[in-house]
Amino acid sequence: MELAIDRLTKQYKNKIAVDRFSIKLTPGIYGLLGANGAGKTTLMRMICDIQKPTSGQIKYNGKDIKTLGEDYRSVLGYLPQDFGYYPDFTAYDFLMYIAALKGLSKEKAEIKVNELLSIVNLEHERRQKIKTFSGGMKQRLGIAQAVINNPKILILDEPTTGLDPKERVKFRNLISSFSKDKIIILSTHIVSDIEFIADRIIVMKDGNKILTGTPEELLQNLKDNVWKCIVYDKKDVDILNHKYCITNIHQENNAIELRIVSRISPSPNAVNVQASLEDLYLTYFQDN
Repeated sequence: MELAIDRLTKQYKNKIAVDRFSIKLTPGIYGLLGANGAGKTTLMRMICDIQKPTSGQIKYNGKDIKTLGEDYRSVLGYLPQDFGYYPDFTAYDFLMYIAALKGLSKEKAEIKVNELLSIVNLEHERRQKIKTFSGGMKQRLGIAQAVINNPKILILDEPTTGLDPKERVKFRNLISSFSKDKIIILSTHIVSDIEFIADRIIVMKDGNKILTGTPEELLQNLKDNVWKCIVYDKKDVDILNHKYCITNIHQENNAIELRIVSRISPSPNAVNVQASLEDLYLTYFQDN
């Protein structure tokens, strides 16, 4: 299975939201990382055939998705950033409704809905109205509706926005449990969402793909370039901040510990530390 994106471009009047984006995807979890406004949502909507590209092509298993039509949409699962739901529906009724839209028979739908409610840990809330759900419960229901047709391609746009840390961990584990033999694209600007589950990471900025690789490959770009140093005056912090990318500031008593990305030692007392994906992200998006 392969999803091939070739020079995909989307332009709105004078703004280019996605600029000649190309990549080939095979089964696995892809973290699409970028600041708000990087073009991630536009790219994902084009992959889902919701928005038409200005130019370029998307092929699924060698065939243009324009010619595949409904056959392509039947292998898609999509959780948009603003997941729409019917507040007066119960979780069970909502999933049964989505199953009907996806063409599942009533018998198959009942089996699948009960299975998914258990997987997303909502079986005890199956008869509750969605308007009573917490943000985390709604997102778990959202992933259930996205996978109800057992899609080959699963698109998740900023799926953990608004969730607390505990719910984010649950959500990441849930995504991992669905990942077998699927192409999963998880768009986010929260590094920790993809740090532990993504097989490959795509970094997007200003509509362009600027980096791609495994987490380990991307961190090689920062090898020996992340430093920890101690200063004792806030003026020194300001001076270093003008010269370098500071990714963390920690104050303890009279000392201020700085984490800095730099190709050269930023201070006589600086020592090298292991790079993280957050260091990488902030290096490219410190001005966003």
